[in-house]
Amino acid sequence: MPTAKSAASTDDRKDAAARPKRTRGGPKGLRITDVAAQAGVSPITVSRVFNSPESVAPETLERVRQVVQKLGYVPNRLAGGLSSSRSRLVAAIVPTISHSLFSETIQVFSETLSRAGYEVLLALSGYSASSEESLLDTVLSRRPEGVLLTGVAHTDSLRERLANVGIPVVETWDTTHTPIDMLVGFSHYEIGAAVAEHFLERGMRRPALISANDMRALARRAGFRDRLAQAGIEDVAEALVAPPSSVAVGKRTLPELLARARDTDAVFCGSDLLAIGALGAARQLGLSVPTQLAICGFGDLEFATETTPQLTTVRVDGTRIGVNAARFLLDRLNGGSNASDERRVLDVGFTVLPREST
Repeated sequence: MPTAKSAASTDDRKDAAARPKRTRGGPKGLRITDVAAQAGVSPITVSRVFNSPESVAPETLERVRQVVQKLGYVPNRLAGGLSSSRSRLVAAIVPTISHSLFSETIQVFSETLSRAGYEVLLALSGYSASSEESLLDTVLSRRPEGVLLTGVAHTDSLRERLANVGIPVVETWDTTHTPIDMLVGFSHYEIGAAVAEHFLERGMRRPALISANDMRALARRAGFRDRLAQAGIEDVAEALVAPPSSVAVGKRTLPELLARARDTDAVFCGSDLLAIGALGAARQLGLSVPTQLAICGFGDLEFATETTPQLTTVRVDGTRIGVNAARFLLDRLNGGSNASDERRVLDVGFTVLPREST
């Protein structure tokens, strides 16, 4: 006669056998047809919920998603990709997401693609062209259907590799006359020139520069110096720092710059973080901003209007960049008007925002 312990063990085994066995991602044996039956739709409708949700009626979309969540169903993306030659994956290579401008772009880029049934594989390259190239090899092994790159300064081998792969590519955050494929950005050179013009209009004649030394920051530097040279100002003090920039770097660098160029009356900082640091250093040095020293940043970070004085800066619409980069890729991937070899370029422009610091 079985003991109470052995009887309980038998019951436990029966319960375990009755429950669906779990594998990574969901119950073993659960199929798309099970989801379709529970939701009262066809299997192809369930497939569309995962692969092209924009093509499914909102009420049906919600009903299927509720069933998916209830059953714990997870589609096998790998199997689907192998059978259809589509991964539903887009790779995005960016220098960093610690800067709110980049994170804003990536956020809306990902959201726009997600609504169309694509996932974004994010890779952080720092500010190194060689790192970007090695990351590209890694992400291409995942068979993405498209690639987003930051900037337009890439190695020749990276450009050749992407041309040979033959998938849609969109470059962002810069402009060039020779894009790899598609481009959504703005001119860093013109930003530098516009800030120089802003200083000149306010009577500044001894401007200086604190900037990172990555390619985009150096383009702003070139525009800044060229416009000043046109106005007869050739001697421009500057301090170039390694990216990423920070408040601490700006606070440390301004006194070093002023020690070399004591008559400086304005400073263009290559980021708002550097500019915030410079504002703090100016205050410690007893300098009145903007009476004795005008300061301009770049990026229009959220706290740029919370400084004392409020920070003059340059605004770039990161949201517009992200949305349009996603739309360009989706148009190409979906065989729309841009499905040919035509190259699309959108310059989103920028805005100099004069505030109290100048």
